[in-house]
Amino acid sequence: MKTLKLMPRMLLGLFLYALGIGITIKAHLGVSPWTVFHQGMSNVFPISLGQAVILTGLIIVVLNYLFKEKIGLGTLLNMSLIGVFIDWLFKLNLIPNSTTMVTGILMLVSGMFTIAIASWLYIGAGLGAGPRDGLMVILTKKTNKPVGLIRALIEFAALMLGILMGGKVGIGTAILVFGIGPIIQLTFKLVRFDVKKVEHRYLG
Repeated sequence: MKTLKLMPRMLLGLFLYALGIGITIKAHLGVSPWTVFHQGMSNVFPISLGQAVILTGLIIVVLNYLFKEKIGLGTLLNMSLIGVFIDWLFKLNLIPNSTTMVTGILMLVSGMFTIAIASWLYIGAGLGAGPRDGLMVILTKKTNKPVGLIRALIEFAALMLGILMGGKVGIGTAILVFGIGPIIQLTFKLVRFDVKKVEHRYLG
């Protein structure tokens, strides 16, 4: 019953996450490392950007499961719905294109804040970590290295592979790499959200 009550929060969070990604793409200044990877996949394979997000999430969820990382309903919804929402947003052309550097930077910043609010909503629902977060946890456990280093290496690997497949990079990529962390931290502080206190509900 409690899971059902948390679903609207989870779904709103996932939609806003997709919206935040879409805003950063439409800024036309370069995208985040994972989006570079997903763009690269959509260049190499006959799939949309959203489908690339879903396929990547599915592969990571399978890997997480094989390494016995816990999976929640939120993990599966994260894997599938963010990609669906991204494709809807682009198909309906709901996000305007930036045409100047100033509007591009404003869109990047607003996109990062949108992603930060989305993260608060869906993580706070406590229905399981996203696929990429689960991968980060696994590699941190396996290597016994700092989580920040592992996250940076994952992002770097996604960026390099994305570039090799033709994903777009630019000054916005650097802004996103160095800006998203502090903006998420600031947002969590403003809403008084402590991610360490979240108790996730997992399947099985």
